[in-house]
Amino acid sequence: MALPVPRPSASSHPSHPAPASSTSEDTSKLDEVEGPRADVGMLREIGKRGLIDSLNAVNGAKTLVLDPSLAGPLGLVTEVALLKQHGVDKMFWLESGPLNAQTTNIVYLCRPQVKWMKVIAGSIAVVDQIKQLGAGSSPHTYNLILVPRRTTLCDRVLEEEGVFGEITISNYKLEFIPLEDDLLSLEWESTYKEIFLDGDETAVYYAAQALLTIQQAYGLFPRIVGKGDGAKKLADLLIHLRAHPTDPAQAQHPNLQTQSEIFDSLIIIDRSVDMVTPLLTQLTYQGLLDEVLGVKNSHIEVDAAIFNPTNPPPAAGPSTSTSLATTPAAPPKKKKHRLTAETDGLFAQIRDTNFAVVGTKLNREARRLDTEYKGRHQAQTVAQLRDFVGKLGGLQNEQTNLRLHTDLSEKIAAFTQTDMFNKSLEIQQNLLASYEPNAQVAAIEDLIAQEAPVQLVLRLLCLASLTNGGIKAKTLETIKREILQTYGYNYLPLLLALTSLSLLLPNPLPKSLANQTNAPGSRLSSSLKPPALPSPFGPIRKAFRILSDTPEATPTDVSYVYSGYAPLSIRLVQAVAMKGLVLANLPLSDGGKTGVALEGARGSREPKVESVASQPISGWKGFEDMLRLLPGAAIDEVQANGDGQQRGNIATNSTTTTLVFFLGGCTYTEVSALRWMAQHSKGRRFLIAGTSIVSGSLLIEAMNPTLPTASTLNTA
Repeated sequence: MALPVPRPSASSHPSHPAPASSTSEDTSKLDEVEGPRADVGMLREIGKRGLIDSLNAVNGAKTLVLDPSLAGPLGLVTEVALLKQHGVDKMFWLESGPLNAQTTNIVYLCRPQVKWMKVIAGSIAVVDQIKQLGAGSSPHTYNLILVPRRTTLCDRVLEEEGVFGEITISNYKLEFIPLEDDLLSLEWESTYKEIFLDGDETAVYYAAQALLTIQQAYGLFPRIVGKGDGAKKLADLLIHLRAHPTDPAQAQHPNLQTQSEIFDSLIIIDRSVDMVTPLLTQLTYQGLLDEVLGVKNSHIEVDAAIFNPTNPPPAAGPSTSTSLATTPAAPPKKKKHRLTAETDGLFAQIRDTNFAVVGTKLNREARRLDTEYKGRHQAQTVAQLRDFVGKLGGLQNEQTNLRLHTDLSEKIAAFTQTDMFNKSLEIQQNLLASYEPNAQVAAIEDLIAQEAPVQLVLRLLCLASLTNGGIKAKTLETIKREILQTYGYNYLPLLLALTSLSLLLPNPLPKSLANQTNAPGSRLSSSLKPPALPSPFGPIRKAFRILSDTPEATPTDVSYVYSGYAPLSIRLVQAVAMKGLVLANLPLSDGGKTGVALEGARGSREPKVESVASQPISGWKGFEDMLRLLPGAAIDEVQANGDGQQRGNIATNSTTTTLVFFLGGCTYTEVSALRWMAQHSKGRRFLIAGTSIVSGSLLIEAMNPTLPTASTLNTA
């Protein structure tokens, strides 16, 4: 059987100036003591059961009209066949215009947003007009299911539109959706923009409700630690909802009176505290997939032929036409594929590695499969043949996975070898090191002259502003004018939004802008606002040691995910969960200098990664001065049992779970960094959660949703 082997372009290292890193090729599993785990699959079942109950509340056949933004999240908890089993006859997208439904029951399923209420009201009004004209259309019964809850604002809009009395309203409590066994997401897009630009703190309430559900299932988080004003608001709301639940039945829930035996703490990271990290180009395999091809709801579009190589396109036969014109080849069919380690072992191996070593791992996997297939020639007995046939199905699945990731890697490799990618990466690394910032701004102007993607230009400009305390006022005005003239004046609202969010500011800040930024009503009535001025990046860089070189083959620090930059958000998590190591300012290896005891083979030249024993979470103690460099409040709350008692210290031989929640979204590189920490922490697991998965492009595009979306750095 022919075996696809990665071609050179996929296995070669991308040619960018920075050294790259990856997780260890053969990371040895640390000695783990049996301990209870949080069953995230239960959350999927809760979501599925809630949807079924909402549909069953409408008797008979029904037409489902679906909010397009919910299609992806719902696809992670259920399937179309299950919907049909519960009475869904046909499905339509929720959009303006008349609805051609044959069933009596029409069910609208959408987010509680004003735009959808107006679309639904318009659709119902059209049907009513047809009835009045005597067209003989059958009457409909309208049902509206709001996700995750019904709001007073939606009721008011429907009442103003005159259809409130014609529709039955309920809610479907869809909260955390498991993307992996260690990754949860609310899949609520644009939360950073909604909270800090629009002044809409609805996402904070939804996050608090979802975290309360976790506590109902597993008990109270013994300690809540966080950084940022948004994190404080979320923590306060979570504590308030526990004391004053919206559902009276929750008040006496036993798990809300007892500290969890699974979780040792909740760490909340406010996205506004670290905006540098998402603006950088992600360099892990899954991060680059998101940057280049776009990963949405854990799905990615791939060529359908990858999964069906036995049916190649028909070969062109001898032409009978005398015309010189040729028919252009049809574009390859696309298929949505879910990226998950649950069914793809190869993806589990490479998703969190720096892309520079992915090709090497793919080649190793190809050689292993080739050896496995050749084993069939050595089978001489019936038992040996039967054994090989039993393994054949698994080998074929592994071969398909190898073919998939080889194809994806080649697409990424071709992209990372472009001059524009390398130039942008060089600018980012120089800005992080504060190396000739004026020269980096001039290089960004050159990218504008080359008509580089506007998302890339704006990411670099915001990064320059955040790391340099703003951009010279005259230079910034010139660049803004160049952007509008090059890309169009429809980007003016986006530039204003970035300024309002303090992501793109002049230095020094004009008094008029400072007054506007600090005005109480500058962002509606929200009390959550980004800092008026960027935090001093130089002292932060030094205090948190966020620039850190690490070996490529066996990374000794989380900085491998950005080839030398350790995400500030992850350093904050380390300050809580790996306090002793951070206070000692030691890497996870001796490197021949520190004398730390290592778990490596004697005589090995490469530094080996040390397993750090976890210690009980004790808040921010020891980091008070460092936290003052960052904007926003610091949170450290202890939740006692119902009798006022606190749980004792964690036994040294037990393994607990720390839940890390990102308010405003997290990147795939931050997820990879936390997984690396979990692999090298004895006695502690990390469960990662957030409002959504974000990237620099998604954050920029969300500021001006009327603009067409594009890949962050795609120059094709």
